[in-house]
Amino acid sequence: MKQVATIILLAMVLSSITACGKNDAEKSAAQASKPPVAVEVVTASLSTVSDGIEVTGSLEPKFSVDVKTQIPGLVRQVMVSEWVHVKRGQPLVRIDVAETEAQVKRAEAGIVSAKANLAQTQVAANRAERELARILKLKESGLATQQALDDARSETEAAKAKVGVAAAQIRVSEEELRQGIARQAKGLVVAPIDGIVALRDVNVGDLASDAATAKPIFRIVDNRLLNLTVTVSSVDSARVRVGQSLEFSVDSHPGRIFAGKVMYINPELSSADRSLKVIAEVRNVPESLKGGLFAKGRIVTGVRTQVLQIPRSSVGAFDTVAKKGSLFVLENGAVRKRDVMSGAVNGDMVEIISGIKTGEQYVVRGGFNLKDGDKVAVAAASK
Repeated sequence: MKQVATIILLAMVLSSITACGKNDAEKSAAQASKPPVAVEVVTASLSTVSDGIEVTGSLEPKFSVDVKTQIPGLVRQVMVSEWVHVKRGQPLVRIDVAETEAQVKRAEAGIVSAKANLAQTQVAANRAERELARILKLKESGLATQQALDDARSETEAAKAKVGVAAAQIRVSEEELRQGIARQAKGLVVAPIDGIVALRDVNVGDLASDAATAKPIFRIVDNRLLNLTVTVSSVDSARVRVGQSLEFSVDSHPGRIFAGKVMYINPELSSADRSLKVIAEVRNVPESLKGGLFAKGRIVTGVRTQVLQIPRSSVGAFDTVAKKGSLFVLENGAVRKRDVMSGAVNGDMVEIISGIKTGEQYVVRGGFNLKDGDKVAVAAASK
């Protein structure tokens, strides 16, 4: 019985081997009869890459201001319209300050009157001092009483006091004049910064309020320097440094890359999502970018040389978490499927750590229906 079982087992093994050989032969025959697949290949080569942290954020003007009126009054003249460039100090609005102008004239007249009064009191003071000197001489000669001397001294002190009051009145009038002139100047609203008028909310005939209760009548933005505010995950927060470059793109300028510099890093993470807020400054001359644009980019944290990178679209079944995928590599007119391990992903390029060597050619197009061992016809090869 044992011999019979052994014979049966050997027969099954031989049958299996024969079937496998037959299947392999059929598979090879099928591949041999299949026409070559047209593909495009690229030669794997080393390059210099920059490591970075992928970020998204929005652009805002670094300098902007809401302009309000400082004094109440009727708007008499509006000198600019929306979306025009203005310079610092350029007039924007004039408010009717007729009452203040009258106060200024009254203060000017008060100064003239106070100066005249000062001159008059000074004359009286000089006369009182001469009279005091005369009484002193008479007293020394025994021709004047002590009472006359005391009265002369009192008159002199009173005259000097009046001179002080007159001088103080001049200062009061001068201060009233300065206040009137300052208030009169507030009737002319000027641009506090260089920029573009983004909002105009005032017209001739409007009644302006003071700054405490007024709403902005203009908004001026300076787009020459923008802030790009982005968030970085807590995992990457330790890699961010002030001075690092931030490269980004916006939808309004497809294919164009802009650059900024990291200037501010929040000293604490957000308690809501444990993210870190980072602000980069972007020079925007000429003013191609606008405040409010959404930006997508990366903070450059370092540069590495001799790195093997391939297009992300060439990697099949790419698992970004496990960092693995597959490639079709050209070998003697046929392709072989290889498993590869990936490293950093930089945009559309993937770093390959293992699975392919420099100088080997891999399929970049036409590999959708390829199988391991398929014959291929290279349609266009590039390095």
